[in-house]
Amino acid sequence: MRGHRIGLVVHPVRDVGEQVRLISDWAAGHDTDVVGLVADAARLPRGFPVVTEAEFLDTVGAVVSLGGDGTMLGALRLVVDRRTPVLGVNLGHLGFLVELEPRELPAALERLAEKDFTVEPHLCLRARLPGRTAVAFNDLALARTPGRGAVLAALTVDGRRTGYFRCDGIVIATPSGSTAYSYAAGGPVVSPGSDAVVVTPVAPMSGIGRSIVLGADEPVRLELLDSSGPPVVEVDGVASGELPPGTVIDVLAERDAGQVIRFDGGAHSTRSRVKLSLLDLPLLPEELLELVPAEQRPREAPRKR
Repeated sequence: MRGHRIGLVVHPVRDVGEQVRLISDWAAGHDTDVVGLVADAARLPRGFPVVTEAEFLDTVGAVVSLGGDGTMLGALRLVVDRRTPVLGVNLGHLGFLVELEPRELPAALERLAEKDFTVEPHLCLRARLPGRTAVAFNDLALARTPGRGAVLAALTVDGRRTGYFRCDGIVIATPSGSTAYSYAAGGPVVSPGSDAVVVTPVAPMSGIGRSIVLGADEPVRLELLDSSGPPVVEVDGVASGELPPGTVIDVLAERDAGQVIRFDGGAHSTRSRVKLSLLDLPLLPEELLELVPAEQRPREAPRKR
């Protein structure tokens, strides 16, 4: 990355000061500029250089996402039309998409400079909504508004009417998103290396009751029936307004839309499988800690007097 500009995308509330200073110090010794977004100026150290979104997109050669999966998804959506590679540093909780823990960042920056990494392509969904389009790297969901009635929608796949849903929600997920909302609703885990789209009903009452796995080249259309309640549309977990009955949503998959920097794809995949398995255990995090031998548990920090 020598001679290039790195852009930072940061978590909306977590303290990222330590990581930003580390990246800035490293960049100063590697002939590399580091910038943030004007919109994130309040969350960056005082005096840290910030640029407009347009300049950010035009000039950065790589993006470092400091946060959790949500921050990483936002970074991927931001640069989706530029195919800029994104490196994720986990400042969140589980982190299925991000690869690095903060302690691994110094070594990762050196490997980044030496171009000692691979780029993992990620499929995205482009959805045509009333008056706008939306991009999702995990999922697009129609979620029932409490007290406003179930979601009733007809499904059309590649121009063929396939059936209808009557449920609390409908999730259209990418392979990456198959371990998120779709998985929680009983959907299958799909390999990130596959070109597939998963359509999963949430708490189905009638109609289609199980997940449908489709090819990436099969356009998906959902048409809200006149008797449907007005669901909230969520893009990668972010609510984006209600949709009235009669709304038509067209969704197309786009291959290689996201470029994720990986240093050890195999280890990351194994780690993600372990995290997913732990979610299925009926134990709280502090209860899981009881399964670890006492001598291997993290020691409590000394209390201040």
